[in-house]
Amino acid sequence: MGVWELVLVGVVIALGVCGVLVPGVPGSWLVWAGVLWWALTDPRPVAWAVLVGATAVLLLSLVVRWALPPRRLRESGATPRMGVYAGAGALLGFVLLPVVGAVPGFLAGIYLHERLRLGGRAEAVAALRTTMRAGGSSVLAELFACLLTAAGWLVTVVWA
Repeated sequence: MGVWELVLVGVVIALGVCGVLVPGVPGSWLVWAGVLWWALTDPRPVAWAVLVGATAVLLLSLVVRWALPPRRLRESGATPRMGVYAGAGALLGFVLLPVVGAVPGFLAGIYLHERLRLGGRAEAVAALRTTMRAGGSSVLAELFACLLTAAGWLVTVVWA
């Protein structure tokens, strides 16, 4: 697989990760499609192992999301800007504290947005709690699975 094809696969995966935060965009499907494209064009067995792992992780996140309450983020007052803060926090946390940092980063991003918007600590904590109950946990589960899949792909491309 050439460098340009790897870049295109990376762009598809990045769009999928960002798509998790945008309503109506099939983020996890884009991430999986990017990994599938890479596995179909890369003849090494490690590519198929990554595809199987990505499939398992994304299916597990789908099951977890079915168990969580349905998404009603708009009703809770969530805005696209909040999604940007949450996504940036999750990505930053995922990089600074590998894998497990995505969860506190996601929560910190929402808290920071609400703290800047509302001004007070108590109001920001209450808004964070409301957002997570209204479907933020579902978004977090999908985003975490997509970040894990993207990291697995990136590590494999760089080191294998």
